[in-house]
Amino acid sequence: MAGVFDGMVALVTGAGSGIGAATAELIAKQGGRVAAFDIVNTTGSSQVFSITGDVRDQASIDDGVERTIGEFGRLDVLVNCAGVGSVGDVEEVSDEEWSNVFDVNLFGVVRMVRACLPHIKASPSGAVVNVSSILATIGVPNRACYAASKGALYSLTFAMAADLATQGVRVNCVIPGTIGTPWVERLLGGATDPEGERKRLTARQPLGRLGNPDEVARAIAFLASPDSGFVTGTSLTIDGGMSGLRIPSE
Repeated sequence: MAGVFDGMVALVTGAGSGIGAATAELIAKQGGRVAAFDIVNTTGSSQVFSITGDVRDQASIDDGVERTIGEFGRLDVLVNCAGVGSVGDVEEVSDEEWSNVFDVNLFGVVRMVRACLPHIKASPSGAVVNVSSILATIGVPNRACYAASKGALYSLTFAMAADLATQGVRVNCVIPGTIGTPWVERLLGGATDPEGERKRLTARQPLGRLGNPDEVARAIAFLASPDSGFVTGTSLTIDGGMSGLRIPSE
Protein backbone atom coordinates (compact mmCIF):
# COMPACT_ATOMS: atom_id res chain seq x y z
CA MET A 1 0.00 0.00 0.00
CA ALA A 2 3.01 2.32 -0.23
CA GLY A 3 1.90 5.56 -1.81
CA VAL A 4 -1.77 4.57 -1.92
CA PHE A 5 -2.73 7.92 -0.36
CA ASP A 6 -0.56 10.01 -2.70
CA GLY A 7 -2.26 13.36 -3.30
CA MET A 8 -4.93 12.69 -0.69
CA VAL A 9 -5.74 14.44 2.59
CA ALA A 10 -7.15 12.75 5.69
CA LEU A 11 -8.50 14.19 8.92
CA VAL A 12 -8.07 11.82 11.88
CA THR A 13 -9.77 12.54 15.20
CA GLY A 14 -8.40 11.21 18.46
CA ALA A 15 -4.97 11.36 16.86
CA GLY A 16 -3.11 12.22 20.05
CA SER A 17 -2.53 8.62 21.09
CA GLY A 18 -3.42 4.98 20.53
CA ILE A 19 -5.27 3.94 17.39
CA GLY A 20 -5.71 7.50 16.17
CA ALA A 21 -2.01 8.34 16.40
CA ALA A 22 -1.04 5.08 14.69
CA THR A 23 -3.55 5.74 11.91
CA ALA A 24 -2.37 9.30 11.29
CA GLU A 25 1.25 8.18 11.03
CA LEU A 26 0.44 5.22 8.77
CA ILE A 27 -1.57 7.30 6.31
CA ALA A 28 1.28 9.81 6.23
CA LYS A 29 3.79 7.03 5.56
CA GLN A 30 1.60 5.85 2.69
CA GLY A 31 1.75 9.22 0.99
CA GLY A 32 -1.18 11.07 2.52
CA ARG A 33 -1.23 14.43 4.21
CA VAL A 34 -2.97 14.30 7.57
CA ALA A 35 -4.74 16.70 9.89
CA ALA A 36 -4.43 15.20 13.39
CA PHE A 37 -7.37 16.47 15.46
CA ASP A 38 -7.32 15.90 19.21
CA ILE A 39 -8.17 17.60 22.48
CA VAL A 40 -4.43 17.53 23.25
CA ASN A 41 -1.65 18.77 20.98
CA THR A 42 -0.22 16.08 18.71
CA THR A 43 3.22 15.67 17.23
CA GLY A 44 4.36 13.47 14.40
CA SER A 45 5.90 13.49 10.95
CA SER A 46 6.16 16.57 8.78
CA GLN A 47 3.10 15.38 6.85
CA VAL A 48 0.94 15.42 10.00
CA PHE A 49 -0.63 18.80 10.77
CA SER A 50 -1.66 19.08 14.43
CA ILE A 51 -5.01 20.66 15.28
CA THR A 52 -6.15 21.03 18.88
CA GLY A 53 -9.92 20.72 19.11
CA ASP A 54 -12.85 19.09 20.86
CA VAL A 55 -15.41 16.89 19.08
CA ARG A 56 -18.00 18.01 21.66
CA ASP A 57 -17.91 21.54 20.26
CA GLN A 58 -19.19 22.29 16.74
CA ALA A 59 -17.31 25.60 16.56
CA SER A 60 -14.06 23.80 17.41
CA ILE A 61 -14.77 21.21 14.73
CA ASP A 62 -15.65 23.83 12.12
CA ASP A 63 -12.41 25.67 12.88
CA GLY A 64 -10.42 22.43 12.58
CA VAL A 65 -11.94 21.57 9.22
CA GLU A 66 -11.37 25.12 7.98
CA ARG A 67 -7.72 24.94 9.06
CA THR A 68 -7.36 21.59 7.29
CA ILE A 69 -8.65 23.05 4.03
CA GLY A 70 -6.49 26.13 4.51
CA GLU A 71 -3.39 23.98 5.00
CA PHE A 72 -3.97 21.33 2.34
CA GLY A 73 -6.65 22.70 0.01
CA ARG A 74 -8.81 19.58 0.05
CA LEU A 75 -10.17 16.74 2.21
CA ASP A 76 -10.68 13.17 1.01
CA VAL A 77 -10.91 11.00 4.11
CA LEU A 78 -12.32 11.29 7.63
CA VAL A 79 -11.33 8.77 10.31
CA ASN A 80 -13.34 9.02 13.53
CA CYS A 81 -11.10 7.63 16.29
CA ALA A 82 -11.92 10.07 19.12
CA GLY A 83 -13.60 8.30 22.00
CA VAL A 84 -13.90 8.01 25.76
CA GLY A 85 -14.49 4.97 27.93
CA SER A 86 -16.89 4.14 30.71
CA VAL A 87 -16.95 1.42 33.36
CA GLY A 88 -20.11 0.27 35.13
CA ASP A 89 -23.56 -1.17 34.63
CA VAL A 90 -26.80 0.76 34.08
CA GLU A 91 -27.30 1.26 37.82
CA GLU A 92 -23.84 2.65 38.44
CA VAL A 93 -23.27 5.09 35.58
CA SER A 94 -24.60 8.58 36.19
CA ASP A 95 -26.69 10.59 33.75
CA GLU A 96 -23.77 13.00 33.39
CA GLU A 97 -21.43 10.21 32.33
CA TRP A 98 -23.96 8.81 29.86
CA SER A 99 -24.30 12.26 28.33
CA ASN A 100 -20.55 12.83 28.07
CA VAL A 101 -19.78 9.41 26.58
CA PHE A 102 -22.47 9.78 23.91
CA ASP A 103 -21.43 13.39 23.30
CA VAL A 104 -17.95 12.20 22.32
CA ASN A 105 -18.44 8.70 20.93
CA LEU A 106 -21.59 9.32 18.88
CA PHE A 107 -22.51 12.98 18.58
CA GLY A 108 -18.86 13.93 18.09
CA VAL A 109 -18.88 11.74 14.98
CA VAL A 110 -22.12 13.30 13.76
CA ARG A 111 -20.70 16.80 14.18
CA MET A 112 -17.42 15.95 12.46
CA VAL A 113 -19.08 14.18 9.53
CA ARG A 114 -21.47 17.08 9.06
CA ALA A 115 -18.57 19.55 8.86
CA CYS A 116 -16.39 17.40 6.57
CA LEU A 117 -18.92 16.06 4.08
CA PRO A 118 -19.10 19.09 1.77
CA HIS A 119 -15.37 18.66 1.13
CA ILE A 120 -15.31 14.85 1.07
CA LYS A 121 -18.14 14.77 -1.48
CA ALA A 122 -15.90 16.76 -3.84
CA SER A 123 -13.19 14.08 -3.66
CA PRO A 124 -12.87 11.36 -6.29
CA SER A 125 -12.07 8.93 -3.44
CA GLY A 126 -14.20 10.16 -0.55
CA ALA A 127 -14.33 7.88 2.48
CA VAL A 128 -15.35 7.87 6.14
CA VAL A 129 -14.10 5.24 8.58
CA ASN A 130 -15.56 4.98 12.08
CA VAL A 131 -13.95 3.18 15.01
CA SER A 132 -16.58 1.18 16.86
CA SER A 133 -15.79 -1.63 19.31
CA ILE A 134 -16.29 -5.34 19.77
CA LEU A 135 -18.53 -4.34 22.68
CA ALA A 136 -21.03 -3.13 20.09
CA THR A 137 -21.66 -6.74 19.10
CA ILE A 138 -21.05 -8.86 22.23
CA GLY A 139 -21.93 -8.50 25.90
CA VAL A 140 -19.15 -7.82 28.40
CA PRO A 141 -19.86 -6.98 32.07
CA ASN A 142 -19.63 -3.41 33.37
CA ARG A 143 -19.42 -1.64 30.02
CA ALA A 144 -23.09 -0.65 29.53
CA CYS A 145 -22.66 3.00 28.59
CA TYR A 146 -19.57 2.53 26.44
CA ALA A 147 -21.07 -0.47 24.64
CA ALA A 148 -24.30 1.42 23.93
CA SER A 149 -22.41 4.38 22.45
CA LYS A 150 -20.31 2.15 20.21
CA GLY A 151 -23.37 0.13 19.21
CA ALA A 152 -25.05 3.35 18.11
CA LEU A 153 -21.95 4.28 16.10
CA TYR A 154 -21.97 0.84 14.48
CA SER A 155 -25.58 1.38 13.35
CA LEU A 156 -24.86 4.94 12.25
CA THR A 157 -22.12 3.64 9.96
CA PHE A 158 -24.58 1.62 7.90
CA ALA A 159 -27.17 4.40 7.82
CA MET A 160 -24.58 6.88 6.54
CA ALA A 161 -23.29 4.37 4.01
CA ALA A 162 -26.81 4.03 2.59
CA ASP A 163 -27.31 7.80 2.47
CA LEU A 164 -23.98 8.51 0.78
CA ALA A 165 -23.57 5.54 -1.56
CA THR A 166 -24.90 7.50 -4.53
CA GLN A 167 -22.87 10.59 -3.63
CA GLY A 168 -19.44 9.09 -4.10
CA VAL A 169 -18.62 8.63 -0.41
CA ARG A 170 -17.88 5.22 1.12
CA VAL A 171 -18.59 4.67 4.84
CA ASN A 172 -17.26 1.72 6.82
CA CYS A 173 -16.19 0.90 10.35
CA VAL A 174 -13.61 -1.17 12.17
CA ILE A 175 -14.46 -3.17 15.29
CA PRO A 176 -11.40 -3.51 17.50
CA GLY A 177 -11.19 -5.97 20.34
CA THR A 178 -9.04 -5.28 23.39
CA ILE A 179 -6.14 -3.17 22.17
CA GLY A 180 -3.13 -2.08 24.20
CA THR A 181 -3.89 1.64 24.15
CA PRO A 182 -3.25 4.30 26.82
CA TRP A 183 -6.95 4.07 27.80
CA VAL A 184 -6.62 0.34 28.51
CA GLU A 185 -3.45 1.01 30.50
CA ARG A 186 -5.31 3.61 32.60
CA LEU A 187 -8.13 1.11 33.11
CA LEU A 188 -5.64 -1.47 34.33
CA GLY A 189 -3.92 1.08 36.54
CA GLY A 190 -7.20 1.79 38.32
CA ALA A 191 -8.00 -1.86 38.99
CA THR A 192 -7.76 -3.34 42.46
CA ASP A 193 -5.44 -6.02 41.08
CA PRO A 194 -3.81 -4.55 37.92
CA GLU A 195 -1.75 -7.62 37.09
CA GLY A 196 -4.69 -9.96 37.63
CA GLU A 197 -6.88 -7.76 35.44
CA ARG A 198 -4.24 -7.74 32.70
CA LYS A 199 -4.11 -11.55 32.80
CA ARG A 200 -7.91 -11.70 32.61
CA LEU A 201 -8.06 -9.39 29.58
CA THR A 202 -5.31 -11.37 27.87
CA ALA A 203 -6.92 -14.71 28.64
CA ARG A 204 -10.15 -13.81 26.84
CA GLN A 205 -8.22 -13.30 23.57
CA PRO A 206 -7.95 -16.59 21.62
CA LEU A 207 -4.62 -15.41 20.19
CA GLY A 208 -3.31 -15.04 23.74
CA ARG A 209 -2.41 -11.34 23.67
CA LEU A 210 -3.87 -7.88 23.38
CA GLY A 211 -3.91 -6.23 19.99
CA ASN A 212 -1.73 -3.24 19.20
CA PRO A 213 -2.79 0.08 17.65
CA ASP A 214 -0.76 -0.49 14.49
CA GLU A 215 -2.80 -3.60 13.68
CA VAL A 216 -6.03 -1.62 13.84
CA ALA A 217 -4.49 1.28 11.92
CA ARG A 218 -3.67 -1.02 9.00
CA ALA A 219 -7.32 -2.08 8.77
CA ILE A 220 -8.46 1.55 8.92
CA ALA A 221 -5.99 2.55 6.22
CA PHE A 222 -7.27 -0.17 3.92
CA LEU A 223 -10.90 0.93 4.32
CA ALA A 224 -9.93 4.58 3.87
CA SER A 225 -7.82 4.03 0.76
CA PRO A 226 -8.80 3.72 -2.91
CA ASP A 227 -7.71 0.07 -2.66
CA SER A 228 -11.10 -0.61 -1.03
CA GLY A 229 -13.02 1.34 -3.64
CA PHE A 230 -15.75 -1.33 -3.90
CA VAL A 231 -16.23 -1.58 -0.12
CA THR A 232 -18.95 0.37 1.67
CA GLY A 233 -21.47 -0.31 4.40
CA THR A 234 -19.37 -2.96 6.07
CA SER A 235 -17.43 -3.60 9.26
CA LEU A 236 -14.01 -5.17 9.73
CA THR A 237 -13.41 -6.93 13.04
CA ILE A 238 -9.89 -6.91 14.51
CA ASP A 239 -10.35 -8.71 17.82
CA GLY A 240 -7.94 -11.64 17.95
CA GLY A 241 -10.86 -14.04 17.60
CA MET A 242 -12.60 -12.78 20.75
CA SER A 243 -16.07 -12.54 19.25
CA GLY A 244 -16.13 -15.60 17.01
CA LEU A 245 -13.97 -18.30 18.57
CA ARG A 246 -14.57 -20.51 21.58
CA ILE A 247 -11.35 -22.36 22.37
CA PRO A 248 -11.53 -24.64 25.42
CA SER A 249 -8.90 -24.00 28.06
CA GLU A 250 -6.60 -26.89 28.81
